[in-house]
Amino acid sequence: MKIAAQPLWLVGFRPFFLLACVAGAGLPVLWALMFSGHLPAPVGRFTPVQWHAHEMFFGFGWAVLGGFLLTATKNWVQVRGYHGAALVALVAAWVFERVGMAFGGGWPDGLFWLSNLGFIGAIVAMLLVTLLRHRANDSFRDNYFFLVVLPAFVAAKLLILDADHFLAGATMAIGLFRMAFLVMLERTLTQFMKGVFQVDILRDPRLDAAIKFSALLLVLQPWLPGWLVGALQLVCAVLLLARFARWRPGLAMTRIELAVMYVGYLAIAAQLLVDLVGRAMALQWVGSVSVHLFTLGVMGLIIPPMLVRISKGHTGRKVAFDAGDKALIWIMLAALVARVGLPQLAPGLYVGWVHLAACGWLLCFGVLGVRMFPRLVAPRIDGKEH
Repeated sequence: MKIAAQPLWLVGFRPFFLLACVAGAGLPVLWALMFSGHLPAPVGRFTPVQWHAHEMFFGFGWAVLGGFLLTATKNWVQVRGYHGAALVALVAAWVFERVGMAFGGGWPDGLFWLSNLGFIGAIVAMLLVTLLRHRANDSFRDNYFFLVVLPAFVAAKLLILDADHFLAGATMAIGLFRMAFLVMLERTLTQFMKGVFQVDILRDPRLDAAIKFSALLLVLQPWLPGWLVGALQLVCAVLLLARFARWRPGLAMTRIELAVMYVGYLAIAAQLLVDLVGRAMALQWVGSVSVHLFTLGVMGLIIPPMLVRISKGHTGRKVAFDAGDKALIWIMLAALVARVGLPQLAPGLYVGWVHLAACGWLLCFGVLGVRMFPRLVAPRIDGKEH
């Protein structure tokens, strides 16, 4: 059987969720070793911090987002979706990018930028084609947000790799991932609460739209006046908290697999408020709290249970969290505390906290990847094709 015909290449989440586990397990540990001086940073046209931010957003983050959107968009517009050779090519481009970021410092400019833009350019184009070509069949009217957000990721990527605009690029990347998580949580938490507790959480289209539009404007945060950024952050956070109160949090918190999604939702609001207060009062947090509250509190908490759900549900299995799945959630909660909370209490041990949090990611995504591998490389157990 040809490689492209193997079950691994039936749908986007299969190869990219495995790559996400490889990146999630390895990249934080590599950074911790570089940060503590035990491993040399890649030699290139970017600083070690630029490399770290780029790889977490566009190596790890986009392996998850790419796998999710390649799977979700085909369901939204009712088409077969990219599979086979198209997925093999995307994975090859993702791997080529990782090689370029690690070893491409001495490469000619053309080759380096080919490695760096090939994956993101191809997958964004493919997703846009799916959404635009089949717009009439789209199940979600607000998918036009993705028509703006997806191309903007390319701009954020280029800014992160430009030393003079790195902070703007990183802020923009957080804003874009914030948009993606808000859309995903808005749609999935409704389904999860209905499926687990047979309850409907209250939805107000006007409130949902206000949250998404304020978040979309915050993508432009680096270029907006400070007073407007603060106003948008406050409005978005307050609206998020108001909606949270209507989403039956007391009930959700009784199940760890749902509770962690709600905590991740709260982390979106918390990150906005922390950034607002930090800038308004010129507070000096230990360890870029605003950034890591998002990367560990939002991405780190929401992504593992999301991978578990999709890898089980979309391979024909019952979506149920066993003891092992729940243990991984607790590990990531501990990693969040170690990376964001403990440095404020014991800043002298900061390097140790960085290493401890990285070990949490290594354990969580390493174990998760091993647990998911058998179901991602095998046919669906319910007899369906994909």
